[in-house]
Amino acid sequence: MGLDFFFPSSNSCKGSAPKEGDLKWWQLSLIGVGCTIGTGFFLGSAIGIKITGPSIVISFILAAIGTYIVYNLLAKMTAEDPQEGSFCYYANKAYGKWAGFSCGWNYWSSNILIMGSQLTALSILAQFWFPKVPLWIFASGFAILSIGVVLTGNKGFDKVEDFLAIVKTAVIIMFIIIAIAALMGWFNLESKELIIPKSTNKLFIDGYKGFWSSLIYAFYAYGGIEVIGLMATRLKKKEDAPKAGIIMLILLMIIYVLALGLAVIMASHGAFNEKESPFVTALDQYHLSFFPHVFNAAIIIAGFSTMTASLFGVTTLLVTLAKDGDAPNFFSKKIEMWKQLPLPSLLLAVVGLIASIVTALLLPGKIYEYITTAAGILILYNWAFIILSALKILEMKVWGKFTSFLGILLILAAVSGTLMEKNIRMGFFVSLFVVVLIGIISFVLQKKIWTKES
Repeated sequence: MGLDFFFPSSNSCKGSAPKEGDLKWWQLSLIGVGCTIGTGFFLGSAIGIKITGPSIVISFILAAIGTYIVYNLLAKMTAEDPQEGSFCYYANKAYGKWAGFSCGWNYWSSNILIMGSQLTALSILAQFWFPKVPLWIFASGFAILSIGVVLTGNKGFDKVEDFLAIVKTAVIIMFIIIAIAALMGWFNLESKELIIPKSTNKLFIDGYKGFWSSLIYAFYAYGGIEVIGLMATRLKKKEDAPKAGIIMLILLMIIYVLALGLAVIMASHGAFNEKESPFVTALDQYHLSFFPHVFNAAIIIAGFSTMTASLFGVTTLLVTLAKDGDAPNFFSKKIEMWKQLPLPSLLLAVVGLIASIVTALLLPGKIYEYITTAAGILILYNWAFIILSALKILEMKVWGKFTSFLGILLILAAVSGTLMEKNIRMGFFVSLFVVVLIGIISFVLQKKIWTKES
């Protein structure tokens, strides 16, 4: 899958008819799994466990329900009116140019933060082998490697992206198999006592406030359905989009819930921390010398590929925004000597990466929580846009409206929960600043330019 597969060059918030599709529904489901599983699950879930304990499993089930509601509505809009602009186009169609503009730039901003989140996660994981090396040095190294992949064009990226879903899923399945083997005492592994919560206090370590705060990390682990919405236009049968999403989310929920369920009953709550994958922590007592190294390397490979995909995505998305008049025309220019690469757009994305590196240097202890929280919230703002657009575009019966409002309620719960935990509260204000800034810009453009054009 090349860059054009993720963000077709004709993608536009104004909308354009998609080309003839070449994907079957089950292929889209597998691609969805590959695009979704990332360091948000491999590492970010550790923060959720630390906040709420074993009830993180419930958080992931609720997040799966909310994710399904959003994707199902997006898929229905795609089936009814397939457009390569996807959620940006539908926001524009429902509420006007300001909505499409805001949706596009919010998505660009969230992906910049996701790159920073992935970059920081990769650096934290690399410190597993080299704990004395500062975080910012690893961040710089991974950033340079990622930029190098982009500069080589699609070929280097294609070689790893086709296997991304298999690699990520295989790592989690490997943990599940080893964990079950350890619990059953197979392969000469001494079985340990399970830590099963027998009271509400044990299930919800920090009470319902901690559970509330953990929702954002569960939702963040499902982030990526917007990309699947874009890919849905490549289906042979556009009406299969809802089915592809259902299968994708069922697979994800089974994998997520089973893996996390095993992790939280194999290690005590105090053992989990944000600098180590919860799955490595869970098997620590079994002294499997190979597992932490293999698992850590696999996460880094998968996370690096995801981060590079985000860099590809924001680079191309900014070109689209520029062509639509929602960004300076300068960013739509491509340089022939760089294989038709949109260099100005890439340079702005690189600025975002550099900002993440500088921030990692200044705040090495809290940067991952802040960036991950802000990125997760910005994704949810876009999801809310999808639901609100569907409410205006689609003809819904009572059940459809009920599930739509349930989705909005779950999103509001996840966003507001970040205010309950002081360690992640700053991420909420970072996301709020981004949204307010985009809102002010769209308001000014509406008054000065778009009103005159109409």
